Amino acid sequence: MKTVSELKAVILAAGGEAGQPDGRPLVLATLGERAILDYVVDNARQVVQPENLFVVVAPGEGEIQAHLGSGYRYVVQEERRGTGHAVLQLRSHLRGYRGDLLILYGDTPLFRPGSIRGLLNRHRLRQATLTLLTAVVGRTLPYGRVIRDAGGRIVDVIEEAEASEKVRQIRELNVGAYVVRAEAIFPALARLAPAPDGNLRLTDCVHQLLRSGLEVESYQIYDQDEVQGINTAEDLAAAEYILQKRLFRPRRQEEENLIAFGTGGWRAVIGEGFTLHNVRRLAQALANAITCRGEEQRGVLIGFDRRFLSRQAAETSAEVFAGNNIPVTLLAEDAPTPLITYATARLNAAYGLGFTASHNPPEWNGLKVFRGDGSLLLDEETHQIEAEANQLAPSDVIKLELDLALAAGVVQRRDFTNEYVDAVERLIDLGAIRDAGLRVIVDPMYGVGQLTLGTILTEARCRVAFIHERHDPLFGGRSPAPNLEALRLLRTQVVEGHYDLGLATDGDADRIAIVDEGGKYITVNDILLLLYWYMHEVRGERGGVVRNLATTHLLDRLAAHFGESCFEVPVGFKHIAAGMVAKNALLGGESSGGLTIRGHILGKDGIFASALVVEMLAKTGATISQLLERVYGITGQLFSLEDDLPATPEMRVAVPRRLREASTSHIGHYPVVKVSQMDGTKLYLENDNWALLRFSGTEPVLRLFVEADTPTKAYELLSWLRQFVK
Repeated sequence: MKTVSELKAVILAAGGEAGQPDGRPLVLATLGERAILDYVVDNARQVVQPENLFVVVAPGEGEIQAHLGSGYRYVVQEERRGTGHAVLQLRSHLRGYRGDLLILYGDTPLFRPGSIRGLLNRHRLRQATLTLLTAVVGRTLPYGRVIRDAGGRIVDVIEEAEASEKVRQIRELNVGAYVVRAEAIFPALARLAPAPDGNLRLTDCVHQLLRSGLEVESYQIYDQDEVQGINTAEDLAAAEYILQKRLFRPRRQEEENLIAFGTGGWRAVIGEGFTLHNVRRLAQALANAITCRGEEQRGVLIGFDRRFLSRQAAETSAEVFAGNNIPVTLLAEDAPTPLITYATARLNAAYGLGFTASHNPPEWNGLKVFRGDGSLLLDEETHQIEAEANQLAPSDVIKLELDLALAAGVVQRRDFTNEYVDAVERLIDLGAIRDAGLRVIVDPMYGVGQLTLGTILTEARCRVAFIHERHDPLFGGRSPAPNLEALRLLRTQVVEGHYDLGLATDGDADRIAIVDEGGKYITVNDILLLLYWYMHEVRGERGGVVRNLATTHLLDRLAAHFGESCFEVPVGFKHIAAGMVAKNALLGGESSGGLTIRGHILGKDGIFASALVVEMLAKTGATISQLLERVYGITGQLFSLEDDLPATPEMRVAVPRRLREASTSHIGHYPVVKVSQMDGTKLYLENDNWALLRFSGTEPVLRLFVEADTPTKAYELLSWLRQFVK
């Protein structure tokens, strides 16, 4: 947030006689993870630089200076003679200053930053001499009452101790933040008569200014929790409760126009973080990296899905690469992410770019960036790229208009659909599928999966039908994530149409979901289990399996049965791909729906996975339910539950703190045998049971996962996790 020019601020932190039991100032008491005073300083720092922030402290008080550091200007109030006297101590420091002075109390930490901004904005727009923060509250508080005339103008502020019973019924309070013209406040304070208790009260200046005919205004806040000051241990407990409510209150996150990569690339809300300006900055940062490595001639591959602005973003980024003398292969039409991954590796491009937000809601878009081998960039690489991109100004971006780039040949449009379909079909036994005569229905969820998957299944002579295949950038008004709730129509159609299988892919077709012959939704954990068994036992291939830490431990049991190993990695398919290469694993997958096999692309592929499931049914001659029963006979069964909760940035601090403070030796009466902080917090119990709490890297969501011997135990584990987010 930008600071405001011609503004200075003061925090009144000298306090009264009362402090903490250990003698330290009350404003240094802990609220949440920080001192009370830190919240007030943050509010001041959003509008002033440190050198323009004064802190009034008591004589001999070095702890506040030690806590805040030397970056601020400290003023000693030699005698505790009230708030007006405290402000008056700045007079010599601001001699000749004719700007505004923001006044905050060190014991009122709960004002929202927007309230301080609103106070300053109204003060300037109304050209007021003094503007005070007010609130209409429904409970009795020891604050001054704001008195207005019939026209709504402020005519007085009367303190609680001096108010009549009638005045005490007024619900509009002066809550303790002001902005005032410096040249007006100091003369008014100098003329101020002491209150009955001998102190100079800041609010009494309102009388002085009003009698002088100067303009006094107000800015009203509507969240009554902001009013809570802290003078006692009871006040501190109340403030702690309010802070916790804020930390765990779901809200839409406003972005600060910064690019930030998560586990699946860069994703942001369209119009906030996802803008064509940011697309250009990110493309320039990637172009700079290519140029530094001297890899311009390798070029880049750029593709896009059906989301709003995806095509425009792809063309915008192509202009930037062209402007940097880097050849661009631009896909001719919207395409699945697996096709983009394949084409990147096929060309050995310096980078592959896929504009998509995958399964996120339709108001999101984003970008996945691939290396020349088709794998996603790892964290160290994305951190470097995003840091450079966020520092680039519009004038730093070099671009060549698309029509000129196309005419010059530095940008060329190309279609890889047939090549990609051929690559998938080389890994699938089309003959077995032709002989089986299977009936399959597919839900691409208005995404990009229909053309490629439809071509493969049709060439395999499947009787295939589609639902939700038309182009809809709103995805039918919901997230294009193939979960249980989203696939109700597919489940119904499987049963009513007597299909052998229902298939679904997410918005960019890199994830899979299936419905069995009875309309039952099959979890991705079970899909991975079936395919690993099938690859090993029917196709006769050997090798371990790589899964992320949120995926079923039944894979561990099955791998052990085969004499193979199962490797656990953090969430993010880039980690699965890296693990597969390092361990030469046969299969890699995640419970959210992504998988691939050795010899195919180093990214998840819902098109290939769908074809492999159809091959499995064709070659075994069994139904999904029959195959699951067979595999459970080897591994036994575990029961999984998960929950997604809206998350705020503050929760990323508060939830891990709660976990650290809790005893994790047991979950209920179940002993914990190991705790991992590899990605979130995962607690391992006996017999492959576990519980995981982690924040999503792609959405503002906190994810809870558990797996247990029985449904009842799984629910107990999930309930235990939920206590940390109440």
